[in-house]
Amino acid sequence: MPRRYDLEFKLEAVRMASEPGVTARDVEKRLGIGQGVLSRWKRQLKDDGKHAFPGKGHLKPEDDELRQLKKECERLRRERDILKKAVAIFSTDPHRYSGS
Repeated sequence: MPRRYDLEFKLEAVRMASEPGVTARDVEKRLGIGQGVLSRWKRQLKDDGKHAFPGKGHLKPEDDELRQLKKECERLRRERDILKKAVAIFSTDPHRYSGS
């Protein structure tokens, strides 16, 4: 199972690797993290800024919005399907449900 690192650890590792004369591989060895991990963290930080490391169970704002929109879309589909069924039922015999 891969190790989990908290936000502070990742930010400090990136800061350490940004110091003059220090390579990412040096920092990875010193901290005991896998080769290439630090480069990925640097890229995530560059691409996503303060949302780079949302943590386990948390989503970046745009991912959370997408999840919410998908959920809403599914709810609307279910409502549409219910209405379609209702229209089909009531349009088969208009006198059956009119109370006459």
